[in-house]
Amino acid sequence: MLSEIVKKLFGNKKSSSATAKNRLKFALIYDKLEISDEILKNLQHDIVEVISRYFEIDRDSLELNINKSKDSSALTFNTPILSAKKRRTS
Repeated sequence: MLSEIVKKLFGNKKSSSATAKNRLKFALIYDKLEISDEILKNLQHDIVEVISRYFEIDRDSLELNINKSKDSSALTFNTPILSAKKRRTS
């Protein structure tokens, strides 16, 4: 499950050693933060759903990262915005 998410987030352009290194890095971060694959998948789905209400996005180029520093963790979500959706008038 985690490898599928990493593959989807980063594509297959990296060498197998770089891919393995990234998988291990993310697995260690997720384990330390106690984030299950299911929670991560649901989080990504929810973020995409909300952003998609306002923007057309490139769903094939999503990047979801968790960066851990000494005192905190940061979640970053990057996706190319193709266009803004027009606001509906009530």
